[in-house]
Amino acid sequence: MDWIEALILGIIQGLTEFLPVSSSGHLELGKQILGVEFAEDLTFTVVVHGATVLSTIIIFWKTIVELVKDLFKFQWNESTQYIFKIAVSMIPVVIVGLLFKDEIESLFTGNILFVGIMLLITAALLAFTYYAKEKQKDISFKNSFVIGIAQALAVIPGISRSGATIATGLYLGNKKENVAKFSFLMVLVPIIAANVMDLLDTDFAGNSTISATPLIVGFIAAFASGLVACKLMLNIVKRGKLIYFAIYCLIVGLIAIIFSF
Repeated sequence: MDWIEALILGIIQGLTEFLPVSSSGHLELGKQILGVEFAEDLTFTVVVHGATVLSTIIIFWKTIVELVKDLFKFQWNESTQYIFKIAVSMIPVVIVGLLFKDEIESLFTGNILFVGIMLLITAALLAFTYYAKEKQKDISFKNSFVIGIAQALAVIPGISRSGATIATGLYLGNKKENVAKFSFLMVLVPIIAANVMDLLDTDFAGNSTISATPLIVGFIAAFASGLVACKLMLNIVKRGKLIYFAIYCLIVGLIAIIFSF
């Protein structure tokens, strides 16, 4: 992997991590188009995911600090309840990650046909939000778990995590701005935990085919594009414009399916 490929993949990761178009699916498509070797994937994936986590923390740092401060008041206040709701939302993805880790990893093999089909499913999820009626509800513990199930299903390449979780939250009648914020915050711990596990399982000394320059370029690209995409997505959800991403996923999914034959 050279620095140009790292730049392109980093931008793809940063943009698609927050926009509802499936970052994993686009990375798989990008790797196939650029011809990036699978042996390089894990190291680079850990780096760019770390970059998007950092961009999320930057965007929501005030909220995160407030939540942590209120948590250590040891009271059942609004912030404590919110943190516990996030914890509840993580239960499904933790179960899936622990019980089906090998099965999940087997999906990331450059199967463009499979990614294309999953992108069509993402398109359908986003399209039906057009008919979702907002009931101005606050996210409940039950809703948190259901949204968490959507996040667990989004480990499949081609299923957008932000798209699935935001769409599910909207189907449940929650406030648009609350759903978008919850969707971005709920993923922080699972991504950090997954990256730590990958770091512990990876023999970086034996995987020296990728140099430091592409990793640095990829990190910066993912971080910068992640900042832009996160802010953009918050505004898009408020305006209810997810239908445009449904059309995009439909087109990309169909192209991927056609080119897989």
